[in-house]
Amino acid sequence: MESLVTALAPVFAAGLAIQQLFELLDPLLERLDKSVKSYVTSIGSLALGFLLAWLGGFQVLGPLGVSVPSVVEIFVTGLIISGGTEGINSLLKFLGYAKEKQKAEAKEEVARVSGQQAAAAIDKMHM
Repeated sequence: MESLVTALAPVFAAGLAIQQLFELLDPLLERLDKSVKSYVTSIGSLALGFLLAWLGGFQVLGPLGVSVPSVVEIFVTGLIISGGTEGINSLLKFLGYAKEKQKAEAKEEVARVSGQQAAAAIDKMHM
């Protein structure tokens, strides 16, 4: 998990940079109608996310072990970057849940195998 977080750190940093850029531009964008401001911010974030994913070579799916064509990788990574810190936080939360689920399944498997081994040992003792 630690290596995955390290691999995704540049994506997180890019998302944070876009978020901060629009925070700096906010006073200029305040002059726009609220719906126009939202549209400009969304399209601008998305365009910058795609641009950074493409030019920066950032990847989200690759570190997760998913092999896709580069255009799909750029698209997905661009979407996540454009979400700012919220996008990558959602991804990391999902990975945390998946890791916890794997741990629970592993514990259940160990308990099941241990129970079978104990039953076999008891059977041997009674023979």
